Amino acid sequence: MPLYEHVFLARQDVSTQAVDALIAQYKTIVEGLGGQVTKIENWGLKSLAYRIKKNRKAHYALMNIDAPAAAVAEIERQQRLSEDVLRALTIRVDELEEGPSVMLQKRDRDERRDDRRGERGDRGDRGDRGPRRDRAPRRDEEFGEEENA
Repeated sequence: MPLYEHVFLARQDVSTQAVDALIAQYKTIVEGLGGQVTKIENWGLKSLAYRIKKNRKAHYALMNIDAPAAAVAEIERQQRLSEDVLRALTIRVDELEEGPSVMLQKRDRDERRDDRRGERGDRGDRGDRGPRRDRAPRRDEEFGEEENA
């Protein structure tokens, strides 16, 4: 059977549980038509590059599918009918990736980076600035008030 990577975007006001329910619904469709879903990744709520149907954010989800073309066509038809799905993209691939996708690897890397920074952000170990030094005298004070007279 052909192999597919399928990514869809759900509206931002849909809960994470509703997105999981959508994924489960599409998985049952694939399995009912003789295929299988080998990997499911919920990438979470992310900002969009541009507004889609008045939404600035969307829930991203990835499904790796090993199914006949009819199953993928049925998923895409169901997603076009659903008001919760903003966009969908299905790509036929020669082989499916094992392990986490690049998006999940990036999220894990970002979380590790945030853990290293701690409370101080990216300032590292600079410490406090210390007391404020006196400023240099202003030009009027330097020359006295002769210029203003």
